[in-house]
Amino acid sequence: MTAVFNTTTSILGQPWRWRGGIMPGTDLDGRGADALLHHLFHARGASPDDFARLKVPTLREWLPDPAIFRDMEAAATRLADAIAAGESIVVFGDYDVDGATSAAVLIRYLRQVGATVGHYIPDRLLEGYGPSADALVALKAAGDDLVVTVDCGTQGFDALAAARAASLDVIVVDHHQAATALPDSLALVNPNRLDECPQAAAHGHLAAVGVAFLLVVALNRCLRLRGAFSAVPEPQLTALLDLVALGTVADVVPLTGLNRAFVTQGLKVMRARRNPGLTALIDAAGLTKPPVARDLGFALGPRVNAGGRVGKSDLGVRLLTTDDPAEAQALAQELDRLNIDRRTIEAEVTEAALALAGTAANSAIAVIAGAGWHPGVIGIVASRLKERLHRPAIVIALQYDGAGTMIGKGSGRSVPGVDLGAAVLAARDHGLLIAGGGHAMAAGLTVAAEKVDALAAFLNERLSGAVDRASGVRGLDCDAAVAPRGVNLGLVETLDCAGPYGQGWSQPRVASGPWTLIDCRIVGEHHVKLILSGVDGARCKAIAFRHADTALGAALMGARGKQFYLAGRIKRDDWKGEPSAEIEIDDMAWA
Repeated sequence: MTAVFNTTTSILGQPWRWRGGIMPGTDLDGRGADALLHHLFHARGASPDDFARLKVPTLREWLPDPAIFRDMEAAATRLADAIAAGESIVVFGDYDVDGATSAAVLIRYLRQVGATVGHYIPDRLLEGYGPSADALVALKAAGDDLVVTVDCGTQGFDALAAARAASLDVIVVDHHQAATALPDSLALVNPNRLDECPQAAAHGHLAAVGVAFLLVVALNRCLRLRGAFSAVPEPQLTALLDLVALGTVADVVPLTGLNRAFVTQGLKVMRARRNPGLTALIDAAGLTKPPVARDLGFALGPRVNAGGRVGKSDLGVRLLTTDDPAEAQALAQELDRLNIDRRTIEAEVTEAALALAGTAANSAIAVIAGAGWHPGVIGIVASRLKERLHRPAIVIALQYDGAGTMIGKGSGRSVPGVDLGAAVLAARDHGLLIAGGGHAMAAGLTVAAEKVDALAAFLNERLSGAVDRASGVRGLDCDAAVAPRGVNLGLVETLDCAGPYGQGWSQPRVASGPWTLIDCRIVGEHHVKLILSGVDGARCKAIAFRHADTALGAALMGARGKQFYLAGRIKRDDWKGEPSAEIEIDDMAWA
């Protein structure tokens, strides 16, 4: 198939190809209407039978019966019993956005139905990821009767065994990959259990917050059947979807299937500003328009994460569960301040990690370790390295523990087609890790410093084939090609109709041109800002984020007097109240 604008080698050294091998204008389904939308759906692997419900993703169309998941009914029944008996329930969450939103969904619902519920979020630096034996035994000693872990627990074998010995019931609500053996819990609800039925396993793309919402649906039905709402109003479960949307987007899970309904409907709930914590967070982030999916990932999510990364681990849960506007405002401002600190730390670690990455240039996966790096930012740094190197990356922060042993806390990010979570589980099974787990695109681990090199060798050997295959198909996927005049608000509005966009449901990329350069300058944090003129007389603004020091940035700044094509996302720009279309540049090619 002909490359887009015949671009076989762009400035970034890649061909521009049609997403899914499908050129626009092909008669995809014979229906004739909504041709561009149908093209976008088909290029993302959707069946024509799903086009109608993809245009308007609703829970009615996508929500499964929670009873299809293993242990779901047992979990709901135990929670209903605890509510009826007035037992003390603790939601034990992870310290990231998915963990915070999962905990908030359960806590908000349990409060509405009269439960006695609290939360426990472990400290990232002092306690690490997931439940620990010490924490669970201490909760039991403090008088708590039931613990629900969210976004963690599937690999908590020792901790859950200690809880069982202490007669503490534990329900696990998670989405991380499971091994053949499962920990000793009262119930373990996870669509990624290896023994899950096909209908439930089809929802393995859910974030933990999505699984937590399904548990709420099951629990609500259980309480209804028991007559709990005969004299009091039944909770409106859809009111929790703003939290579900935030956790789903921020955890970078595929925005396909049920997740599309969660995010679409959750954004509608968020626009009503009913959750004081989310409202304060939106204001602290400086969002003046109703949030869109991109805002959840780039504006709100990082602020919630900042508490667990460089501040107090429970700030996010406290923000998302408070009903006091004053408290919400104070917490949101603190998280905003911590997010600024996080950016500074992240930039320093990213610079150091990129310098070390040059020594592993021929490796299938970059495993980069450094002493003194802040463990709270290594996941973001791994993502930066993955984007720069176009291959999986694991960043490990080395530090001494209380016994004087150097231990590494690592976080990894992968590329499509390379299952990093499974590889980390295999490394753990081979005795290379103290702990580890994750899913296909992201993983976390704990490793002894002396085993870092052996870990890198193991992962490179295991993943080299998958990385080679992924690299062999590298190219820039485009959905449409237009003349400069085609970059307009009408195109923006049409493309928006196929959203929300995110992982697994990529925002459309449009190639356009030929363009010439009117003005070019560096703005903000290494961004290249341009004003363009089309050969057909159109004018447009464009920006290339964080490319001032890359080959793309150099080519853009040296483009005066030349004609070129651009590929990128077309977005709405409302600067000074005058709406227009703007190009967010991904790549460039000479005309």
